[in-house]
Amino acid sequence: MVKDLQSGKTLHSHNASNSFVPASTVKLITTATALEVLGADYRFKTTLEIEGIISADSVLQGNLIIYGSGDPTLGSSKLGNINFLNDWISAVRKAGIKQINGNIIANASVYDTEGINPKWLWEDMGNYFGAGAYGISYKDNTFEMELRSGAVGTTPEIVKITPNIPELTFKNYLRSTTIRFDSAYFYGAPFVNERSIYGEIPANRPSFKIKGDIPRPGLVLARDLAWKLKSSGISVTGIATDEAGVSGRRTVIYTHLSPKLTEIIQEINSNSNNHFAEHLFRHLALQSGIQASSPEAVKRINAFWKSKGLPVDELFLYDGSGLSTVNAVSANFFVSLLSYMDKSSNNSVFRASLPVAGKSGTIRNFLKGTSLEGRVQAKSGTISRVRAYAGYINTNGNRFAFAVIVNNPNSTSTIETRKKIEEFLIRAQY
Repeated sequence: MVKDLQSGKTLHSHNASNSFVPASTVKLITTATALEVLGADYRFKTTLEIEGIISADSVLQGNLIIYGSGDPTLGSSKLGNINFLNDWISAVRKAGIKQINGNIIANASVYDTEGINPKWLWEDMGNYFGAGAYGISYKDNTFEMELRSGAVGTTPEIVKITPNIPELTFKNYLRSTTIRFDSAYFYGAPFVNERSIYGEIPANRPSFKIKGDIPRPGLVLARDLAWKLKSSGISVTGIATDEAGVSGRRTVIYTHLSPKLTEIIQEINSNSNNHFAEHLFRHLALQSGIQASSPEAVKRINAFWKSKGLPVDELFLYDGSGLSTVNAVSANFFVSLLSYMDKSSNNSVFRASLPVAGKSGTIRNFLKGTSLEGRVQAKSGTISRVRAYAGYINTNGNRFAFAVIVNNPNSTSTIETRKKIEEFLIRAQY
């Protein structure tokens, strides 16, 4: 579907009101909703809180609590301050604490415990791109595994895991082969400290790195904070835990702010960051005043766009990243959303978050070398037997919104499907 944004005229339409699996183009819905509901300057807040009293000799008789709000940028390699724990240590010192007679607790209860969306495929769980969304996120909820591979046909050796997760065990079914790229993948459920590794990596590599999801990121953060406190001379007599229980009266000693939403949606749309998208998606449910969950986020999103007159009867949403194969959205809904955002006060921020065809992000190869290179800002979506694009076309001083969603194409090549979509957009009369 292609629509002229100035005249409002639909130029091309084929099965536009039928809903199809949209893959990562769903991120347009997540980010547009967040901008409209939360605002471009919105920041996630994570608080350091003390439970108990600080004695005259600077001893906290009680627990130090990390209270999360679902900030996906804590310790992220993609965005934010990776050394943020230094600020937290300074805050503890400023509060006059030299010793903690209690535990370091990561409280992630702001989100429900179903970190992995039940509508995701089992084969995606355990992998970094399918990492869970929790009330406390840390280091992109991703660990890095270093491997050492030998001769073809042998099992690669696990050298180390970063960050260190002592309780996490692995069943290693990997093989060293003549492959030249990473074809390894993890299987594993949330909160379960066992992962199985399948697939292949190149043979005879002294060091080869792959990534998987951290089952309990809050626990890893609590441990790192406890270690940082001790190494900074602040003793901790208790344990690091993510089992919050019922807290008593608490006092906030520090508030950690994430980067602005503007920067977060830039990472989501430009680089198709599933992890950020899922946390933002669930965070929307908090505006309902209850514990955040995927079902509540869906209700919030549907209600918002229904109030704006969009065709939500063509929107069947189950997650915020597009990883679920049961999501279904029509081209008409996408074009309606893009048209709405074109008139929104958040238009410039929203557009700036989209990569440019042939130039940047996940569409740097899309329309490259064609008359539309540099003139299209869009979000792409690709999962098995799905290819989708939705965004804006700017040409000859005119603006257009478009959405193309292809499911189960006759071609088995995603490149061939992409080329056919490119041909359609180039041939269209603007």
